[in-house]
Amino acid sequence: MTTHIYRTRGTCSRSISVTLDDDMTVRDVQFVGGCHGNLQGVSKLVEGRKAQDVIKLLEGIRCGDKPTSCPDQLSKALQEALAKN
Repeated sequence: MTTHIYRTRGTCSRSISVTLDDDMTVRDVQFVGGCHGNLQGVSKLVEGRKAQDVIKLLEGIRCGDKPTSCPDQLSKALQEALAKN
């Protein structure tokens, strides 16, 4: 298993810690900052899924007028983690 820490951009959350197992399944997601309850829910919903599937689900989601969101930033964190593995 590998853990990757991603510094978010343009969201209330400041960073995301993502743990992937050897077959690129999401095992743990921890957000620092942001809307705690919502982000706990997002984390629980993606745990156990393949990183590529999560990216497809969350990429491009916006928060209000912002060009990104915490789920979109999670997709970027996963893309970065996959690129490093």
